[in-house]
Amino acid sequence: MQQTRPLLDCHPELSVIEWPSFREYRVENWQLARDGSGNVVRGATSWGWIDLCLPVVISFIWPRFRGSTILCAFVVLVVGFTMYCRCVQVLHESVLVFPAYGIQLETHRGYPLLKPLFVSRRFIHASLLEDFVINEGLRRWNVRYYLAAVHGSSTDKIALDVAFENILPHFPVLLEVYQGVQELMFYNHTDNMHTPI
Repeated sequence: MQQTRPLLDCHPELSVIEWPSFREYRVENWQLARDGSGNVVRGATSWGWIDLCLPVVISFIWPRFRGSTILCAFVVLVVGFTMYCRCVQVLHESVLVFPAYGIQLETHRGYPLLKPLFVSRRFIHASLLEDFVINEGLRRWNVRYYLAAVHGSSTDKIALDVAFENILPHFPVLLEVYQGVQELMFYNHTDNMHTPI
């Protein structure tokens, strides 16, 4: 296994991990500040001042609410919802490229200081994969670029699966992943041509 960060100066959140039989393009849920200061802007947060104040507040109000079932249930729901929100944050998203087999899109969720608690995976077999493209979408006045796997389905319809759909990294990251996937999945090294699988 060899891990590199091809865009270390401007987008260190992207890492490329080379395994013997596949390559992983991982985008972590943080980025550098756009003002050039080099500060890290985190998408997933661990402990904040609200999390530290919650047990103190509960310890003060619990004796008053202990007699009321409805208020106790409310406190338990608030604590449960807070814990749930902390444990389903997106930690990182990946595109795994298995040459001749297909691609896999992954989203890892959990608490930032622990290993991922939930992982969702979508595998697209090479026989169904039509192309891997950079597409653009409009959201109000913003143009957002995203990566999409164009593939067929069992009902002969064309479908799109969006890679990095929760993090939505910047264009240079998308371009690096796009070029890597195109090289491994679609580029014919003998003819130097782009060919469908």
